[in-house]
Amino acid sequence: MSSTVVIGTQWGDEGKGKIVDYFSKDAEFVVRFQGGNNAGHTIVVDEEVYKLHIVPSGVIQGKKGVIGNGCVIDPLVLTEEIKMLEDRGVPLNLFISDRAHVIMPYHKLLDGAEERVRGSGKIGTTKRGIGPCYSDKIARRGIRIGDLLSEKRLRNRLQRILPSKKELFSIFQIDEPLHVDDLVMEYLDIGKDLKPYVRDTALLLDQAFNDQKKVLFEGAQGTMLDVDFGTYPFTTSSHVIAGGVCSGAGVGPNKIGSVVGIVKAYTTRVGEGPMPTELSDEVGHHLQKKGHEFGTTTSRPRRCGWLDLMVVKHACMLSGVTHLAITKLDVLNGLDKVKICTGYNLDGKKLDGFPSAIEDVSIVEPVYEEFDGWDDFEKPESLEDLPSQAQSYLSFVESFLGVPIHVVSTGPKRDETFVIDS
Repeated sequence: MSSTVVIGTQWGDEGKGKIVDYFSKDAEFVVRFQGGNNAGHTIVVDEEVYKLHIVPSGVIQGKKGVIGNGCVIDPLVLTEEIKMLEDRGVPLNLFISDRAHVIMPYHKLLDGAEERVRGSGKIGTTKRGIGPCYSDKIARRGIRIGDLLSEKRLRNRLQRILPSKKELFSIFQIDEPLHVDDLVMEYLDIGKDLKPYVRDTALLLDQAFNDQKKVLFEGAQGTMLDVDFGTYPFTTSSHVIAGGVCSGAGVGPNKIGSVVGIVKAYTTRVGEGPMPTELSDEVGHHLQKKGHEFGTTTSRPRRCGWLDLMVVKHACMLSGVTHLAITKLDVLNGLDKVKICTGYNLDGKKLDGFPSAIEDVSIVEPVYEEFDGWDDFEKPESLEDLPSQAQSYLSFVESFLGVPIHVVSTGPKRDETFVIDS
């Protein structure tokens, strides 16, 4: 058995797509186990840029991609993404869990309406129907991918679901018709397009492990967006941490091998919610501009700040991170001084861990260590090729977290990456 889990240790956008692409070369299966098309992974190959939202990043390497039962799928987005990859000559070997839930048109409409009603208390949802779809799943009134393959099942489900959705439409003043026949016709057609890819992916992965195949599990978003352990309620609606692999892909915990935590060399966040190390000065603007910090899915500008190791330590604890991958180290080039947050004070007291209450996160005072900055570097191939100040920065991160750094990324391209043996 050989498997690796790749998870984000911050608020997402850590560069997981590139690191997944890097690790994919040694895997046969690459598996998405949670989230929907509210996530985005950008991969650069020989000047070609691929932006994926639900298809696992490993397909760019020609690997078998699996969308697990823990994902929620907008079939319209998925079919568009499949067509885009086929049109660009990417050989697609894709498997979709018949148990994954379907984002329906009413989910997207309700997502936008609920966010509108929240007003100043909005969460910052992408309005793609992710939350309402997960809500229906937990309330046991969802539609699953396998239902799109049977007119009888799909019709029965919709006949039970739509009356309550119409009531909600009335409450939220949504003036959109909902007709069973129209939805059945549209989504059965989509089901025909997806049928070749649909199967019991838990059985597929079980057989892969029995055959000693290498499996890579690809997380979406980041730990601080986990529905239980993130900055709730400013989170996503699924389990982003490594434990989500078991329920989101249908594999036992004994199948998990190493866990790689992706750490951006600074901190970013999209949307609402507190971010203790956020910078609104020229340094924050430097990070945003040099790091091209705009969302893959939404194009929203990302808020930027110093690296927050209270956040990363929290993530390493929750997911049992065994190795770190540092990304975007080059974005810090040219700064006179760089800082790392090593602790929080709240009401004059030092905190042991990351607070659970969003009100506390909003008022914590970060404690910083300051480091000398470094000049630009050109495509380092080893740790020793980095300026001594950058080496010291990485050494501090590794020592503070007690987790070895295995990969360092110094640019968006595949070859702008080097490995540290550990």
